[in-house]
Amino acid sequence: MHIELSRNSSVKLYLQIAKTLADRIQSGLLPQGTKLPSVRHLSSLLSVSPVTVSKAYAELESIHLVVCTQGKGCYVAEPSVSLHREEALDLSWQMSLIDYLPRAQLWRNFNHSRQVPYSFHIAAVQPELLPTREIIDDTRRLSSEDPDEMAVYGTFEGDVELREVFAVHLSERGVRTEAEHLLVTSGAQQGIDLVARTFVGPGDVVYMEAPTYTGAIDVFTSRGAKVVMIPMDEQGMRMDILTRLCDTHPPKLIYTIPTFHNPTGITLTTVRRMQLLDLAQSYHCLIVEDDPFSDLYYKTKPPLSIKAHDLSGHVIYIKSFSKTVAPGCRIACVVATGSVLDRLVAAKSTTDLGSPLLTQKALLPFIRHRLDNHLVSLRDQMQDRLTTALHTLQRFAPAEVTWQAPEGGLNIWIRLPPVVDIAELGRLADREGISFLPGGVCYAGGMESNHIRISFSYTAKDTLEAGLRKLCRLLGELLDRSVIMERRPIL
Repeated sequence: MHIELSRNSSVKLYLQIAKTLADRIQSGLLPQGTKLPSVRHLSSLLSVSPVTVSKAYAELESIHLVVCTQGKGCYVAEPSVSLHREEALDLSWQMSLIDYLPRAQLWRNFNHSRQVPYSFHIAAVQPELLPTREIIDDTRRLSSEDPDEMAVYGTFEGDVELREVFAVHLSERGVRTEAEHLLVTSGAQQGIDLVARTFVGPGDVVYMEAPTYTGAIDVFTSRGAKVVMIPMDEQGMRMDILTRLCDTHPPKLIYTIPTFHNPTGITLTTVRRMQLLDLAQSYHCLIVEDDPFSDLYYKTKPPLSIKAHDLSGHVIYIKSFSKTVAPGCRIACVVATGSVLDRLVAAKSTTDLGSPLLTQKALLPFIRHRLDNHLVSLRDQMQDRLTTALHTLQRFAPAEVTWQAPEGGLNIWIRLPPVVDIAELGRLADREGISFLPGGVCYAGGMESNHIRISFSYTAKDTLEAGLRKLCRLLGELLDRSVIMERRPIL
């Protein structure tokens, strides 16, 4: 395995090693029961002393992530009792293969194949509310009327007709652009990855909100970036803290979800959007504006995007159409100008030679003629679910549990009392068929969090209410148990 060490850092080497291994364990990249490299082998691999590795393993053992036994070595804690067929084979040699994945929380926590009765971990729309049948009919019609679409490659930038439709859609929302400034990607995740692979390298400083979208953290840390997380308040990213840090650590890139932020639901104010753009211009750095939710507003329209104010090409704007239209089609677009766009297209060309043309053509009629009406209906449906979720939490959540009602998006960010063990809550919820996203995965560097994210959009209303009532009951039981433990006399 590859572990990037900064020998000039104020963080001691053994803690850097322990942190990297902890990220890999918590991401599931090192499964339970995996034997870690020997002290001698890892010290040789990293060019550090055996004492340094021993201290790293001791640190991991102290937080119960590994178990070390004299003469046997160190293993990832809580080995699984049942073995799958492939696990019964001797695959220990694979640990000698070097990889460059520092963490993979996206893979671990966003598995859409995980089927539970109360799926609150998925920030996605209930499939029945999406225009799947219409898109399938359009695809069938396209395939029968114009089969040649399957016989040619599309352009690297994406289908020009679709880009023209995207340009109209975005221009109506304040992002005045043209087809030649757009790049179609296989979902917003690919857009983030293309930006990172093109512009971010080891040691580059990337600023992000704290917390933020897990998949973006995974991407930027995999590039070896120094990720610096900026706290938020009710108006979004704290610009005073960001400005102060930029004086010491100039940014290469600032990643933000300014509208109905994931996971908190907070919207960055117009004033701060302008401050952020001014900052990027001052440091000649890039802003990556990730916008999956701006069409899902439940009160008033959100402020114009940062890209709408960008006249000098500092903002790379990523707009996903997966969540609101067709997740299985994985369609998003990236808006950029000048050589920034050229380099992103070049990166896209080496990644997949362009997104599938059939998918783009199939989505074209719906996005051109029916998307706006669909969004109106979808907003009504999602607002109804949000109202149900908030009313249920207000009625049944313990008084110590708090949250801020979002004005858009698909998520509720819930703050739990510090005495609640979120890992234990997760185990209890799993038995009840309830899934949620633990807040800790939304931070870089293994930061602790007493938050969980609940997505109210994927389940039907009655199921949503029933699942949240069960979750509130579990929270109450955990809090009652903690009170009993506190009152228990010390013998």
